[in-house]
Formats: sequence, C-alpha cells, structure tokens
Amino acid sequence: MTRAIGKAKAMDLILTGRTIDAAEAERSGLVSRVVPADDLLTEAKAVATTISQLSRSATRMAKEAVNRAFESTLAEGLLYERRLFHSTFATDDQSEGMAAFIEKRPPHFTHR
Repeated sequence: MTRAIGKAKAMDLILTGRTIDAAEAERSGLVSRVVPADDLLTEAKAVATTISQLSRSATRMAKEAVNRAFESTLAEGLLYERRLFHSTFATDDQSEGMAAFIEKRPPHFTHR
C-alpha cells in the first residue's frame, strides 16, 4: 500500500484504522478507476475486451516492465524497459502494429 499511495497516506490509514470511500481511494492512487456497482461487470468486460485486442506479447512485456519497476532502482528499471522495448521489434506483431498504424486500420495480431 505504501508504494501505491505514499508513506504519509499509508501511515494515516494504517495507524488510525480510518476507512476511505471509493472516491478517496481513486484520488490516492489505491485503485485505478471507480464505477457504479451496477456498471462494474460491464466496465470490467470492456477493459478485458480492450486488452484482449492488443498484442499478447507486447501486453506481457508491458506487464513485466511495470511489475519490475516496483522491484528495482530507477536505473535498473529503465534498462529493463529498454531491453523489453527492443525485443518487441523481433515480433511479427510489431510489424503488423506499425503497418496498421500507417495504413490507418485496426491491427490483426498473430501473437508472435
């Protein structure tokens, strides 16, 4: 929690036991978005659909980079991100993504 919301906010919540509402959790960076309960499943499916349309290899590498950032120094994290970025150029999906962008069409990823 401390990495997500900062030391001061984490101390406040942990030491006082104070609860926060969804809006404060979003403002604090504890959650990425807040939606009404009735819209939760629809929103979750929309996010899943968006992610599923991306290149799986690029998505995997992006997740690795974000997760690694929490486990390393800034310099190490940047080096790791650069290595992942360069490795995306060895994928078929990178070529397809660039071609689709230039041709102004949706990409058709093969996940290779």
